[in-house]
Amino acid sequence: MHSFFIPMPLASDAAKERTLMTHNVKKVRFFRRHIPQFACIPGCHDCCGPVMASPEEMSRLPEKSEAEHAEALANWNCPHLADNGCTVYDERPLVCRLFGTTARLLCPHGRHPEMMIDPELEKRIEGFFRQTRRVLV
Repeated sequence: MHSFFIPMPLASDAAKERTLMTHNVKKVRFFRRHIPQFACIPGCHDCCGPVMASPEEMSRLPEKSEAEHAEALANWNCPHLADNGCTVYDERPLVCRLFGTTARLLCPHGRHPEMMIDPELEKRIEGFFRQTRRVLV
């Protein structure tokens, strides 16, 4: 008879994971506060589509079923998109907040904040994206 062993994380590993998550939550909060804001066209979703987010960002969003995810992906949309636009606008992931604030992610309608994102902050956010596990929203 075969025995399957699934190693449990050591206490120190679990503590490291909690510390990392806490650190990432703080980073996400900082970035959210410092990404410039502007008014989107009500109901517009031209920038919306499948995006990636960190577990810390996902924890702030309502869970969607596999069927809702599959339907959204088949339509090249976000599962949080409804007829009147984003249903999680206040909690939307960082990448969604960046649309229109950086030359790399321009608003297709020419909307933008008074001041675009600080280039150093944009680099820090890009670094966060590269270093953090991300999942499809």
